Formats: sequence, structure tokens, C-alpha cells
Amino acid sequence: MSTPPTPSAPSSLATSVFSLPPKSVSDAEARAARAAKWRFSTQCVAVDTKDQYGASSTPIYQTATFKGMDGQYDYTRSGNPTRSGLESHLARLYGARSAFALSTGMTCLDVILRLVKPGETVLAGDDLYGGTNRLLTYVKSHGGVNVVHADTTRVDALLPHLKEGNKVKMVLLESPTNPLLKIADLVGISAAVKAASPSALVVVDNTMMSPYLQRPLEYGADLVYDSGTKYLSGHHDLMAGIVAARDEQVCKDIAFLINSVGSGLAPFDSFLLLRGLKTLSLRMDRQQATTQLVAAYLDQLGFLVHYPGLASHPNRDIHYKQATGAGAVLSFVTGDKELSERIVGAARLWGISVSFGAVNSLISMPCLMSHASISAAVRAERGLPENLIRLCVGIEDPRDLIDDLEHALLSAGAIVPSTAAALSGDKLDAAYATDAEVWAVERARAFRRPASPDQLAAGVEKGLALGAEHKTIDGDVVVSAPGKVILFGEHAVVHGVTAIATSVNLRCFAVLSPRRDDKVGLVAPDLGIDVEYDIEALPWSLLPVSAERAEHADKELDPALVAALEAVVTGTDGKKTAAAVAYLYLYMLLAGSATAAPGATLTVSANLPISAGLGSSAAYSTCVAAALLLAHGRVAVPGAGASFSARETDAVDGWAFLAEKVLHGNPSGIDNAVSVRGGGVRFQRAVGGKQGGLDGLHGFSSLRLLLTNTRVPRDTKSLVAGVSALRLAKPDVVDPVLDAIQAIADEATALLSTPTARATLVARLEALIEANHAHLVTLDVSHPALEMIVAATAASPFGLKTKLTGAGGGGCALTLIPDDFDNAKLALLIDALRGHGFEPHLTTLGGPGLGAAVTGGGAAKKHVEPGADEGTVVPASAGLRDAGIDGLERWAEQIGEWRYT
Repeated sequence: MSTPPTPSAPSSLATSVFSLPPKSVSDAEARAARAAKWRFSTQCVAVDTKDQYGASSTPIYQTATFKGMDGQYDYTRSGNPTRSGLESHLARLYGARSAFALSTGMTCLDVILRLVKPGETVLAGDDLYGGTNRLLTYVKSHGGVNVVHADTTRVDALLPHLKEGNKVKMVLLESPTNPLLKIADLVGISAAVKAASPSALVVVDNTMMSPYLQRPLEYGADLVYDSGTKYLSGHHDLMAGIVAARDEQVCKDIAFLINSVGSGLAPFDSFLLLRGLKTLSLRMDRQQATTQLVAAYLDQLGFLVHYPGLASHPNRDIHYKQATGAGAVLSFVTGDKELSERIVGAARLWGISVSFGAVNSLISMPCLMSHASISAAVRAERGLPENLIRLCVGIEDPRDLIDDLEHALLSAGAIVPSTAAALSGDKLDAAYATDAEVWAVERARAFRRPASPDQLAAGVEKGLALGAEHKTIDGDVVVSAPGKVILFGEHAVVHGVTAIATSVNLRCFAVLSPRRDDKVGLVAPDLGIDVEYDIEALPWSLLPVSAERAEHADKELDPALVAALEAVVTGTDGKKTAAAVAYLYLYMLLAGSATAAPGATLTVSANLPISAGLGSSAAYSTCVAAALLLAHGRVAVPGAGASFSARETDAVDGWAFLAEKVLHGNPSGIDNAVSVRGGGVRFQRAVGGKQGGLDGLHGFSSLRLLLTNTRVPRDTKSLVAGVSALRLAKPDVVDPVLDAIQAIADEATALLSTPTARATLVARLEALIEANHAHLVTLDVSHPALEMIVAATAASPFGLKTKLTGAGGGGCALTLIPDDFDNAKLALLIDALRGHGFEPHLTTLGGPGLGAAVTGGGAAKKHVEPGADEGTVVPASAGLRDAGIDGLERWAEQIGEWRYT
């Protein structure tokens, strides 16, 4: 077996295949001489990984045990060739005697703190990562270790704690700190500590820099640790931590602890980390270059920016004496917590998440996320602003990142257009090509920060005109509405037959969030919609006179306004256009004028299949209508134990029906009626002189349904027209079918409106479902895909009853699931339907209708993703935007309390 030479720094556990005796001393000396001349980027790539097969990448030894009694390895907890290769490589990069790869960065700190005995002191900084603070608090309360926090930006602030007789065993530093990016003088502090307490260990969390930009061991530190999850890996696809040390005894102590507790990094993760290390310098060069542009942009706008790359940073000179770059994390202060939340929520390209160091850019509010475990009182004591925003810059194009950040700042009202002369168009593009930092500054000059909210309010009251007031809404409005199924009577309802419809517990959710840039936006990820429009550019001159302060929705659409809005939203496909026009149509009518129109964005998402006949458009229309009515104060969120009043329910229904007309031209009205009211309804259309009507059905409790989307497109108008044509051609066939469906609807009405024994209710509904579907087949509105579902659910061992729902011709099938139906069989059926390419949804019928989240102080509760250590707090609109179909129910639960019709 051919083995590579031993590196100058031995492996941490002395068990590496990469530290076997070389073929000759001259081989090792020759390689060491060459490596000594290599620059850091070359060292990153030059991983010494030869094996008997000549692998160009370090092999993964994915094994827990090794055979034999006298081998170099016996058990992966004690050592593994893949991990040892990583550790040897890291020791070279850190300039350390040994490096150790552990499971996480916090595991590193845990191991390091085990070197401190009860009664000894840890002297730590006052601006630390929240997880570090949490662990220090634990060892203080449970381990008898004295923990003292001090300002590590000043060496003299540490001296009082280093007087004669002190018990300082460890000085724990971050530089730059997270998240305020304070700088510690590593040389000065190390010298002061060693002079006062020679046995004390100076430990540096180097995660913000990585060894590429800063190597603390060269400046007097005894121990360095990094979260390998961050820059070292660079892709957030593994958890890892690194400890590097220069003292032989300290290395032995660390190795003993790792072997004892089994915290070494797994072989596969070691392989991933080695792979990430090879591109460390490339990634960080790009990341910190872009960070410099973002910092310059925010600084020019007038924000207080914390970043050592700026000339204004108080300890910039000290930083550059011990580091070769400023890193790729910055933070800035807005002065207003709610403003910061709006900025974070409006960002798109910047992902909302804890952590940093990956190739993708992230935005967060540390006090709500990574540092939430530190109490508000301690945060205030340490000068950590609640409104602080942290930006962790990735490798995206800086122009796209600043585009997105600028959009978020404008939308949130953090900046407004400026009258100052600034480069634009081709000149701005040219500036980017020649000097990107000039480009960032010039771009920022086109905007300014508005007066503070308090100044603006006072100025408006006094008529001092301190700035333009952007009309918006008071915090988030959060609503939801259910889909629906037609149990009985589809197609026949057009001909005057009664239809029975109920709500289903598949819902559409919407958040109407404020914005302060005089724009109105619509975000519907399910439809691929993400648009915004200047409020003044909407066709206000075409607004009907009746729209001004209209209390009730019109019965008919205004064709001219609809056509004008279609022209405004041109460039999208049919569904997207219709959805945007419906929203803007109600937005304009309810505002009444451009001056009264609030800046806002409606974010909408649903777990309802779209265009499957389950009332997805009605649920959307209900959400649009309810959100806008709530925003304008026409409807109020019900109090505790209350529901929407009949007047409010009718108002939402009326405006939702108007939106449905935009979407469908001539809707029956049953879909939005169910979506608003929930439960079940009996609906009859006014046809041939007969009086129509709608009555609620409230005598039944929830029933389980399996709704299966065929994913086959439907043409509802053609299907409806086909039944009408068939009736004209064969009235002797169709009329008896319509009479039979009416009889089914009448029996269903009796079953659902009066208390009925559960077994009887389910049995009769199964019979009616089977009969109704047979009649719909006679009317020629079924489809082979629907018949396949009917047959599959009826087959053994299932024996269930299924019918099409809605227009047919594709769309959805409805299967009633009895209360005692075996769950294992149900799972088997669902898998079988999925295997045929269908999309089954297990739900219930008869649930609540329109819902509104209870808001406090005008702002909805934030979406919180709980984690093992800290949560991710996401503004309601951003949480909804990113929840996805599978995450909507959880998002809704975490929003808070809901009130329903």
C-alpha cells in the first residue's frame, strides 16, 4: 500500500493513515518544503489523499469497527481514516499542532469548557452568539464555573479581572463578534492574559472569519474553534465543528475528551467538509466582496452599519492587523423593530434563517432568532438592539442581492426616493463595471431615509410637512377560507334542481401586509404570481361612481374597468391574469380613490388543488374580499366566543361573488356561499320562474372524505353546454335523471338537516353517492380517470362509494370514508391511487367557513419554527409564502388564535 508523507503537524489522535511513516525522510522534507511556499488557496485544495487505488479524493471509510488487534484503527469513535485525513489537513490550514473534527461548533465549545474546573473562572465577551451564552449560563449554574462577561474591545476592560490571585482559567473571545461585529485585539489580550495568568487559555471562536481570513493561533491564542457548518463547509449540508490547538498537552486533553464522549465527526460528514474546504477561498472572496458593496450601500443610505470593512468601524485598524479580510456578515440598525420585521418579511432572495456562511444569502433579526435565548434585559444591558438586522452574504450576483434588499427597504418604508442627483441607467451600469463600490454608493444616493415615525406623526399633526405620508394598513390582516365539494346535484343545479354542497377542511390562507412605497402587490406561489403595481398607475378614472364609499358589492361587473385592469396585468397567462384582476378590482372598489388606497401586498397560498372542482377560486375570492374588508374596517374580527355577524357574512359573500364573476363570468354563487359560511348548504337556482334560495344544513357532524384529484383538465362551460344540448335532444332521458337527482337532494337535505343515527347517515349517504354518480354518467359528464377511481375505491378490500364532484370531465372524485374504516386499508388505498398518478387528499366535510386570525396591536403573531436550540421567527406573510402545501396547516396553527363563521 502506497502512503503519503507525514504532514508537519501530526493528526490529532495520531491514528491517521495519512501519518504513516513515509517511504523516506526526503519525501516528507521535499513535500514540506514545497507546501511551505504555497499560498492559502493552494493549501485548501492540496489535500494529501493517496490510497492503494490512487483515489484523487479522500475515501469514505464508512465503518464503525476495524478488524485486527494491531492495526492503526479499531473503533471509529477513537479514530477513522477519513476524519483523520480531514484533521491533518485542517491542522495545516490553522497553523496548529493538531486539529479535531467534531459533530458541531457547540460541541467544540462543550469539549473546551470541560478543561475548566469548578471554582475556576471563564472570562468571556459581552457580545456573543446566543448558543455560546446559553452554554456558559449552564456551566455556571450546573458546573460551579464562574462566568464573567466584559467588553473585549478594550484590553483595559479585562485587566480588573486579571489581578493577582485571579482564578481565570479561560478567556473566551469572538472577533468579529456575532452580531455586532466588535473587534478584539487578539495580540493585546493574549499578552495581557499570559502576563497575569500564565496558565489561562485564550480561546477564540473564529467562525465569522475562518482560517482563510484570520488565524488566531498566530496572534497568541491557545485554542481556536469554528463551526464547520458555516464557511468551512459553505453549503449548509452538514453539521460540524473544528478545534485547533498549538500546545501538546492541550491537544492530548482535547483528544482524550473527544474519544471519551464520542463527539468526533462522522466519516461521511468528514468527507463533505473536506470537499467544502477546497473552495473556501473562492467562496469567501466573492462573499466578502459583495458584503463590502452591501455595507457601502446601507451606509450611504444612513443606516448604522456594523462591518469592519467600512472606514467608520471603530476598530477597523486593529482588525486588519490580525485579519486579511472583513468577512461576509454585517448588521445594521433601523431604529424600529416593526420596520425591521417588515424589511425581513419583504425580502425574497435573502432567505430568512439562522446561521451564516453558506453560498446562499440570509437575513435575520438576531434578537428574535439566533440570540433569542438571551433575555431581553441582558440584550439591552449589552447594547444589542431589538431592531438589529443581520445580513449573511452568499455568492449570488451583488446586483440581484441589492435589487432585492432595495425592494424590501422600499416596501417596508425604510427608504423613499430622493431628489438628489444620482447616476442612473447606462451610467450606473458603467460604474458597476469600473468600480462596484462607486456603483453601490451612487445607487443608494437615489434614496433617502424618511423621517422617523414619531417625527412624521408630530409633523403631520402640526402641518410641518416633514415628509410624504404613505397610506397603508395597520399591521397584518390574516384570513382563511375553505374549499367546497358538491355532494349532490352538480349539472342538475343549472336546470333548477337542488344542489347540496359542504365545506371541506382544505383551505386557502391569505395575509394582507402593509407596505409603504405606494404600491399594491399580489404574491400567490401556487400560481407563480409575484407582481406589484404603482397605485397611482391603476385606472382610477374608470372607477364606477357607485364605488365611492360603496357599502355593498355591485351585482354586476364594470366591463370597462375589468378590461383596463386586464391591460395593466398583461403578460401573464389566463389564470394569473384573472386572479390579479379580481384582486385589483376589489382593491380599487373598496378604496374608492387613489388617495384612499393603502399600500399593501396580499400573499395567498392554499392546500386546495387548483382547477379540480373543489372551490379553490371561491376560497381565493373569499380571502381577497375578507382581507380588504377587514383592512378598511367594514368587517371586524369577532371577539372571544363570537362569530362574524350576519351582516358581515353577507358583505364578504357579496364581494367574494363579485371576485368570482371576474374569475368565472357567471358563477352559481354556491361556491362562495359555502366558502364564507362553512358547514353545508342547500342551494337552488332561480330557473324558469322558480324562486331560488340558499339554506344552511346544520344537523350533521364532520364526515371523512377522500378527495382524489385526477389532474385531468376540465372544460366546465363545454360540459354544462353538453348537458343542455342533451336535454334538448333527449328530454325523455334527461328529465327523469334530473327528477331522480332532485329526489337524492331532497333525501340528503333531510339527512343533513336533522339529527340522524350515525350508522344510518353514513349508509344512506353511500347509497345516494352511488346513485348520483350513475346519473352523472348518464348525463355524459364523467371521464375515464374518474371511472378508474370509482372502480379502484369500490374494489376489494375497500368497498367504498365514490362519485365525481363538480363539473366532471376530469377534476375530482369524492369518496366517503366510514368512521370505522381501517386506517391501514386507507393508507393502502391512498398509495394505490398515487401509484396511478392521482392526487388523493384526506379531509373532512362540514367544517368552519371564513376565518380571521386574532391580531394584537395591529400585527399578526409571527410564524415560529421551533428548533432544538432557537426558533426562526418569520413575519406572517413570508412564512405563508414559503410554507408550501404541506406546511400550511402548521403555519396556521402557529399564527395564533382564529375566529370563524
